[in-house]
Order: sequence, then structure tokens, then C-alpha cells
Amino acid sequence: MTKIKTDPDGPEAQAEACLGERTYHELLVNLNPISQPLASRRLTRKLYKCIKKAVKQKQIRRGVKEVQKFINKGEKGIMVLAGDTLPIEVYCHLPVMCEDRNLPYVYIPSKTACLPLSAGPGCSRGLQAPHLRDHGQAA
Repeated sequence: MTKIKTDPDGPEAQAEACLGERTYHELLVNLNPISQPLASRRLTRKLYKCIKKAVKQKQIRRGVKEVQKFINKGEKGIMVLAGDTLPIEVYCHLPVMCEDRNLPYVYIPSKTACLPLSAGPGCSRGLQAPHLRDHGQAA
């Protein structure tokens, strides 16, 4: 059996909007000018799932300071940057570090969309720069 591709603006997208969540296109309004390469809608959804799984398995680095420290140590993985973080100066040096060390990185539209995934007890802030560690480097 073949899988039928659905329309991105079809009933699934309308169902997301009815749940009170902002749609992908609404999240794109608040992007920074440096948010390139930006993840597509489908890739963004997959990245949210990867972040959720990495949080459960403790394979994630949270925050700019911690991520920068482990990039400098040579840890491999994928960098996911929030495209709506202000001011830009907080994390504008991270893509350059990733390119120097040949680490893949991508921007997602919103840091608040990761909030339920990243929130520990008493945490009310979204992830600005989560770093998903390579599974082979687990300590």
C-alpha cells in the first residue's frame, strides 16, 4: 500500500490551529534575519520529536553557555537554534563555531514550541540552542 501525501494547508493544519497552537506560518513572522538554514515544516516537526526523545535519554545540552563549552571540547551532534531569539547577539557566534568544526546546525521557527519538551520543574523558558549529542558518544 502506498502512503498518500496530505496537503500542508489541509485538515491536519487546520486541526493544529484549532488546538490553540500557532501554525508554522504564524511562527515564521518572528524570525531573525540570520535564521538560515531554516527547517521546513516537516523537518521542524521531526526535530521537535528528536528533542523530546533526547531529553528523555539525557542526550541533550541546553543553553548557549553549555552548548558552547561542549562544542569547544569537540563533542559531535546536531545543533538546533531557535529563530526567534532576541537579541541576536546572544547566539550569533554558534553557527560560525559549528561551521568551523563541521557540525550540522539548523534553525527552527520558535523556542517556545520546545517549551513542553525542555521544561524541568519550575522552568518557564524555551530552548534557545539545544545540542543533540551523537548517540555513539554517550558517556
